[in-house]
Amino acid sequence: MRKRISLLAAGALVALGTATAPAHAADPVFTLTGPAGIGLRPHPGQSGEPQKTSVQFRIVNDSTRTFDRQSTFTIDLTGLKGVADVTLAKEQGADCKLTAAAVTCKSWALWTGDSALVGLDLSAAKDSKAGATADLTVTGAAEGATFRSATTKVRVGGPDLVLERARLKAELKPGDKQNLSIVFANEGTDPVNGVVLEMRTSHGIDLVEQYDNCSYSDDSSSGLPRNTGWTTVQCLLEGEYEPDAVYGVDGPLTLKAAPHAFIDGLTYAVYAAGDQPKADQSKAAKNRAPAAARTKLAAAKQAPKAAARSVQPAADLDPWNNIHEFDFATRNTADLVATGVSLKGKAGETVNADFGFRNDGPAWVAHLRSRNSVARTDIVIPAGAKVTKVPAGCTGVNADGTDREQTLGAPRYFCSTGHVVGEKETFVYPFQLKIETVVADAKGAITVGQWTPEGTTGQRWDPNHANDKAAFVINAKGAGPAPTPTTTTSATPSPTGSATPTTTATATPSASATGTGVTANGGLASTGSSAQVIALGGAALLVVGGGLFLAFRRKAGAHA
Repeated sequence: MRKRISLLAAGALVALGTATAPAHAADPVFTLTGPAGIGLRPHPGQSGEPQKTSVQFRIVNDSTRTFDRQSTFTIDLTGLKGVADVTLAKEQGADCKLTAAAVTCKSWALWTGDSALVGLDLSAAKDSKAGATADLTVTGAAEGATFRSATTKVRVGGPDLVLERARLKAELKPGDKQNLSIVFANEGTDPVNGVVLEMRTSHGIDLVEQYDNCSYSDDSSSGLPRNTGWTTVQCLLEGEYEPDAVYGVDGPLTLKAAPHAFIDGLTYAVYAAGDQPKADQSKAAKNRAPAAARTKLAAAKQAPKAAARSVQPAADLDPWNNIHEFDFATRNTADLVATGVSLKGKAGETVNADFGFRNDGPAWVAHLRSRNSVARTDIVIPAGAKVTKVPAGCTGVNADGTDREQTLGAPRYFCSTGHVVGEKETFVYPFQLKIETVVADAKGAITVGQWTPEGTTGQRWDPNHANDKAAFVINAKGAGPAPTPTTTTSATPSPTGSATPTTTATATPSASATGTGVTANGGLASTGSSAQVIALGGAALLVVGGGLFLAFRRKAGAHA
């Protein structure tokens, strides 16, 4: 009897174990990614040497934990025989080996987020024919994980839209207008059925005309500042664009410097229809012209017609020559005004104080490339008071401005903006202070300006330094300075060490640009370039699926 009971119990335990064991479906699922397609310039290439095209596969771990087991990734190369030659790119995200048959990579851990896995350089094989195709598929395997594969279609030949750099004036005055001339060619082997012209302008540059075949949108992504104001215009230019032909847009495209323009940027690009970045359609452009006043924008051929060819979807052979950028410096000023604060309290009381400044304009100020902070607020605490609460973006320092370990109870504080200060924008840094000792007419100060090791100095583009400093008084004798306004402001400190307006924008690497004969620190610098990686307003241009995409490195991002 005991044996029978034991057998029954054992069966129950087996059933229970089967029911409670982790299901395979619970394993983490990782996604492999790569471009949908790439085009290879036919052998031997324009220079007489095979031209390489790079493709990168990535791994996405969108879980909250690192996968700490070894993973193996494989790309079958047998389909490329006679179509393309392959080499490993110099930098890899994993330990990769290349043979004639496959690329095999091993990764010892998969961290959260998106990370590079393997990069390949491809060139058309010597005897390959235009139009030949092959698939590159990357698969993954690991104990306790599932991988979604990715496939990139490789094709010999394809279209190659090449955009000519427009001649634009870099130094402007508010209200200045100039035409943006768009000329492009198809230097590839295949025609393009429809071209999308994209123009992105920062907050201080407006595009005057409106066209029926263009969409207009403002960036409204979460976390982007209101005053970054990047506007995206995408126009579908219908028709077939043949190889070896040059085309020019035949409608006016007028750029106008706004009253608040200062340091601004423009990107303009052409894409095969369907390859353009997705624009935010949630907001229509302001002041759009009535329908009766609009027409369609088109492009006209400027070179002899080439032999007609069948139109087949294919990736652009060289996406980097589809786009240009340009930087403007407008002769303008921005007046930063420190806001005075007057408090009253008894010994032992805790009081709230809002420190900060406002921009009386007329210009906005944005360090779109460097992303440096536009301004610093220097707050000196009066005698008898001790700071008990400090907002993000503000740092306690010693009385001489040198670093200190303790943030609370400091005699002085430095608070920084983000890289954008909008026209007519107010910045407020909310503090709490305890009045430890009542000192009659205890005086401190609030100063706004450019960063220096000792504190601040007046901005060179600020026309009135007399209002850069305001009084901070506790238990003032007489009326004292006007208290800080209690209205809700458009700026709050960010948690990253710089006080960023809730409407603030992001931008990108580089130097300075001159407008009034003044240099705006960290502003846009060059007067026109076709940099291979363009990161304006926190955005970088990436090749994805044969098209160029603006990826916001935000931190943040701002438009360009």
